[in-house]
Amino acid sequence: MYTSEQLLEKVKVALAEVKFERKPEELYNPIKYTLNLGGKRIRPVSVLLACEMFNGDIEKAINPAIAIEIFHNFTLLHDDIMDNAPIRRGKETVFKKWNANIAILSGDTMFALAYKYLIKTDSQILQNILDIFTTAAIEVCEGQQYDMNFENLENVCLDDYMEMIRLKTAVLIAASMKTGAVIGKANQQDAHNVYKFGECIGLAFQLQDDLLDVYADTNKFGKETGGDIATNKKTFLYIQSLQEAKGEQAKMLRHYFSSTNFNREEKINAVKNIYDELGVKKTTEKRINDYYIKAFEYFNLIKVADDKKIKLKNFADQMMHRDY
Repeated sequence: MYTSEQLLEKVKVALAEVKFERKPEELYNPIKYTLNLGGKRIRPVSVLLACEMFNGDIEKAINPAIAIEIFHNFTLLHDDIMDNAPIRRGKETVFKKWNANIAILSGDTMFALAYKYLIKTDSQILQNILDIFTTAAIEVCEGQQYDMNFENLENVCLDDYMEMIRLKTAVLIAASMKTGAVIGKANQQDAHNVYKFGECIGLAFQLQDDLLDVYADTNKFGKETGGDIATNKKTFLYIQSLQEAKGEQAKMLRHYFSSTNFNREEKINAVKNIYDELGVKKTTEKRINDYYIKAFEYFNLIKVADDKKIKLKNFADQMMHRDY
């Protein structure tokens, strides 16, 4: 049995062994750069923890775990272009360090590389794993499109926003856990409950990301704060605030989130002040906790001994406790 820290080391070693001996260097160097940026490796570790929870063979889960992490990083390359984000994990994003065309093509290559690792899965469960992965990949793209659509819509309701982040963020965390469960030979109902647990944790995780984008210390968060405000992203904080705002507050929110010509710092500070006045930080924290509680309703249905479940539980707890 491994600790989550030991499983993280296994993931790091496996990623370090991903070789790029092909050319051109302009295509592969950005991939090396991206995979070396680090990160918490939440998704691949989730695969391994879920696999181990069902007494599965960790070694059989390594390649699918690496496939999911490569895919996740591919989405970040393309997201950063669409968001015009200059910093990722404290470093220049690929399109800033090289250019957008290189970032697009390197990302495309990573998508193909993810499948190269995925098809190394045991042939008896390969079709199932491919179905889980491919469905999640499609849904992530759907979520990203909704996210971009929302930038041009004046009004976005909370239900539509929650569905967007379910697709864009939560389903890949859920698919990671279900992948591990299937490799560990979980039955269909347990695999479903693992998926729903991961989905709720993923929703809470993304809402926390929304919160951190406004209130985090940039050095701890790994990217510039206020980016969602600057790029007019309709996050939970904005939508909730607009529902509660009246008069001048509502007018100013709509003004700032329809503007593309502004002083970045001034805009971020003005919107943050409105959030503070409306107490939206506390409201967001409550919604995060609601999803966390819902997650463990599914978790408790998983028919595995409690001592086998503790490491995945602790890992989920760590995800939910990120510093501001």
